[in-house]
Amino acid sequence: MKLLMIIVESECREELEVLLRHKGIGGYTEIPGTHGVGQTGVRMGSRAHPETSSIFFTVVEDDQAAGLKETIRSFCDASEKKMRMVQWGVEEVA
Repeated sequence: MKLLMIIVESECREELEVLLRHKGIGGYTEIPGTHGVGQTGVRMGSRAHPETSSIFFTVVEDDQAAGLKETIRSFCDASEKKMRMVQWGVEEVA
């Protein structure tokens, strides 16, 4: 199994939820309105830097991970949205 952490612009969080459902992902956790600074810019939810990010976590089977990542990348490329993904191996979910 794989744990994916997907960081997207908050304005496209609903689209990501639709993509997850479309790919058969039945469970995820979202942390909305997150703040940070990185390669995609400053996201502080303030007047000077009004954007924020949303972080999604989901655990998927190994054979689902590659297809899901490609679908999300394609969506972000096509819509010119910024996104980052991190993948970890999962030994057990209890």
